[in-house]
Amino acid sequence: MPFCSSFKHLNVNRLDGELDSFHDLKKQEIEEELIENHRRVNTSKMTKQPFKEIEKVALETDVASGPHAKWGSADARDFPLRHTSRPNSRVSNKQSLLPPQINQIYDELFQIHLKLQCESAAQQNFAEELQRRERFLAEKEQILFRHEDALSKIKGVEEEVLTRFQIIKEQHSAEVEQLTEVLKERNKESKRLRSSFDALKELNDNLKKQLNEVSEENRKMEIQAKRVQARLDNLQRKYEFMTIQRLKGSSHAAHEMKSLKQEKAPASKTSKVPLNGQVYELLTVFMDWVSDHHLIKVKHEDSGVDGEKLLLKSASQKSDIQEKCVKLLPVMTEQLQWMPLVNAKFHEPLIRFIYWSLRQLDAGAQHSTMTSTLRRLGEDIFKGVVIKGVQDNSSECSVENKPKTAAFFKSSHLPLRFLSTLIVLKTVTQADYLAQAFDSLCLDLKTDEGKALFLEHQAVPVILGHLRISSKGLLSNVMDSLLQMTVESKALQPFLEACSNSLFFRTCSMLLRTPKLDLQILEKLSIILQKLSKIKSNKKLFELFTIHLLLQELQRTTHPEHAFLCINLNSTLFNLGLTKGSCPASSTGR
Repeated sequence: MPFCSSFKHLNVNRLDGELDSFHDLKKQEIEEELIENHRRVNTSKMTKQPFKEIEKVALETDVASGPHAKWGSADARDFPLRHTSRPNSRVSNKQSLLPPQINQIYDELFQIHLKLQCESAAQQNFAEELQRRERFLAEKEQILFRHEDALSKIKGVEEEVLTRFQIIKEQHSAEVEQLTEVLKERNKESKRLRSSFDALKELNDNLKKQLNEVSEENRKMEIQAKRVQARLDNLQRKYEFMTIQRLKGSSHAAHEMKSLKQEKAPASKTSKVPLNGQVYELLTVFMDWVSDHHLIKVKHEDSGVDGEKLLLKSASQKSDIQEKCVKLLPVMTEQLQWMPLVNAKFHEPLIRFIYWSLRQLDAGAQHSTMTSTLRRLGEDIFKGVVIKGVQDNSSECSVENKPKTAAFFKSSHLPLRFLSTLIVLKTVTQADYLAQAFDSLCLDLKTDEGKALFLEHQAVPVILGHLRISSKGLLSNVMDSLLQMTVESKALQPFLEACSNSLFFRTCSMLLRTPKLDLQILEKLSIILQKLSKIKSNKKLFELFTIHLLLQELQRTTHPEHAFLCINLNSTLFNLGLTKGSCPASSTGR
């Protein structure tokens, strides 16, 4: 039954209690109605009403019960006393014929009939009430089922939401960590850029001061040149006048005047014709011979503590060579303009001769008059020379009128490019040119041929010229160039011997005394010093320039987190015999 199935999903005890209370209420109402009907019957007996009137009351009761009394009426028809079908006369006659006991029984049966009718009506009402409640409970059951389904769905959604929230939270944490790392890297890069900018600004200020000084000097020289030119013009006029007076009346006077005018023409307007190939080949052989036997023998820093080393030439001869180099360098700089017209194989001897001439100037006093020449030389070497072809009728072969280029710093030939890079480092002061030169040098030093050229051309003093605190923006590039030579190779030991001199140790000492030196610079410098400390003869140089004391102080103040620097410092001090115990493992690169 649906009523029983619905009670399986509800609280049975609660529903039973409600039904019992409802049944008790109905029972009480039925008892009250029966008492009222009994009171009416007793009243009718007392007034001795006829049985016909009693039947009328019963019929009125049936009518008042309406459709709910049909079941009771049906039972009454089955009852033996069928008062509804009898005529009134027959009932009265039968009542008069029956004895009083039968009449009393008949009355009692009639009361029972009335009670059954009321009970039937009450049961029907109770059945309708049960059906209504059953429908209500079924609807409520459906609502509860829907609520349970909704709750189960909500629980599933809640679990999914929590899972997704946890995933999003983890992703957010990972993104925050990544962005934090990126921010740290950006901050480091910003600090490096700020340091480079400060160095460039300082260099720019120095260049401005130099420019102002040079401009002032140039203005004075221009005034002096104008005075000299005016004086020269006066002397030329005087000379021409005296010559005319002397040659007056002579038939060759006109010819003499013409020759004098031709002599007055500036030298820059004379035609310049490049020499033929054999002459250039002869010159290159001559320059190689001079470079290999004279210019390459420059004065080095003392490699020992005593500072005594035999000079290859006397002081007078050295001064004479330097003076000749000063005279030759402007001429060689001018010759660079003709290199595009010359075979490329002649470029390297010329550049090599220029390089060793510059190295000869390092050994003597600085020549202020060479500033503009060196600057022009460095720019031509860095940028290269481009020239349009000229038509030379006197030469055997004519040159086509097409632009030609001579590349030095950007040459694909390694020896020529390496020499050009060293010349740029010697002559140029512009930071961007120097940065590109050091980048090119680092790339060339990654090859064995580049390391051999570095040692052959004795490039350590050239690099040390930029290893100073005034060139903060280039310090990292300078150290990278030196570190390329410390890589394990055949060139390592010769390089360390080339660095084992007073110049190198003095430069390192000045650099270590710089306050707040960048950590990367210290780490790179510590690698080189650690390798130099393995050479026993260098211990005196460490002590002479108090580098060992600087390293001990640096070891004391270095944070333990900088393990790489600490290891190299400990290894260096151990090699110098300043620490006890076993030497810690040291690294040669990062």
